[in-house]
Amino acid sequence: MSSKKYNIAVVGATGAVGEEILLLLEEMEIPVNKLIPLASARSAGSRVTFKNKEVAVLELTESVFKEQEVEIALFSAGGSISEKYAPHAAKAGAVVVDNTSFFRMMDDVPLVVPEVNPEDIKEWKKTGIIANPNCSTIQMVIALKPLDKEYGIKRIDVSTYQATSGAGKLAMDELMNQMRDVMNFRFENTKVEKFPHKIAINVIPQIDKFTENGFTKEELKMVNETQKIMHKKMQIASTCVRVPVLRGHSEAVTVHFEDIIDADDAREILSKAEGVTVIDEPQKSKYPMPLEATGKNDTFVGRIRNDIYDKSILHMWITADNLRVGAATNAVKIVKKWIEMEENK
Repeated sequence: MSSKKYNIAVVGATGAVGEEILLLLEEMEIPVNKLIPLASARSAGSRVTFKNKEVAVLELTESVFKEQEVEIALFSAGGSISEKYAPHAAKAGAVVVDNTSFFRMMDDVPLVVPEVNPEDIKEWKKTGIIANPNCSTIQMVIALKPLDKEYGIKRIDVSTYQATSGAGKLAMDELMNQMRDVMNFRFENTKVEKFPHKIAINVIPQIDKFTENGFTKEELKMVNETQKIMHKKMQIASTCVRVPVLRGHSEAVTVHFEDIIDADDAREILSKAEGVTVIDEPQKSKYPMPLEATGKNDTFVGRIRNDIYDKSILHMWITADNLRVGAATNAVKIVKKWIEMEENK
C-alpha cells in the first residue's frame, strides 16, 4: 500500500471504539511506524495490544502530539476532548480524524464517508481535521448513495434501532446488569444511569436531547450530516430509538425517488456497491440482523421492496456494526484513503 510508515496516535485507545481502531489499523494493513495510544491520566500507564505486542498508554496532553512526532491522530474520546486537543494535534502537523460530533457541521471541515464522498478528503488542509459522521448516518448513506446516483433521491424517512454500544461501554454494562436483574426478579429496583429509562426488555424513543422542533439532536444529526455528505438538500425525517441490543444498529428506511425504481434493479445496484452486502431472501427468513453484522466491515441491506401505492418509493432494512462501520472502520478507511491521496499527489 505505502512505502512510508506513519506515527499514528489513537486518542481514547482504551474505549470501545478505540479498541476497534487498533484492530482495524492492523486488519487494513495501515503502515504504522509507531503507535501512540493516548487516554486520560487515569488510564495512562495501562497497556493495549497491537500486532501481538503490548504498548503503554500515554497521557493525553496538549504537547504530546509534537513530542511524539504524530503524523495521524484518530480521536474517539468525546466531543469536549476533541474540542480541546484536536487543534493541538493539527497544529503539530498531524491530520486529525475525529469521531465525535464537535467538528462535523463546520463549513471548513470535511465530513467523509470514503464510499460516498472520498473527494472531500482533499479539503483537510483547511483545518487539519477530517470529521467522521454519526454512526447511523454512515450506514444509511453507504446504502443510499449508489441508488441516488442512478435514480435521484427526493426524500428519506428513517427509523433507527440503535444498540446500547452507541452510548459506550458503561451503557452496554447497564443493559447486561438490568438483564441479570430481570432474570433474578429484581427489575423494579434496577439502576438507571446511562439512559432516561430502563433499557432491558424495553425500547426508548429518545437518543440525545429534544430540540424545540420536537426532533432530538441525534435525529437532526442524521438530517444535516446526510445533506452535507451527499451534497444535496433532500428532505429527511428521522426517528431514533434505543433498543436492548449490545452491538449493531438497524434502520427501516423509506426512500422517495425522482423516477420510478424497480426493487430488483435496486437490489442489483446495491449488490455491486462498495461496502454493501445484500441479504434479501425474506421467504427463507434471510435478512440483515445485528448479530450477523457484528465484527463485519460491510453495511448489510435487505427487505428491499417497492411501495404498494407509489413505484417511485422504495422500502429497505439496513444493519451495520456501529462500532466498526459506524465509527472505527470509517475512520481507518479515511486514513487509508488520505495516505493514498497524499502519496499520489
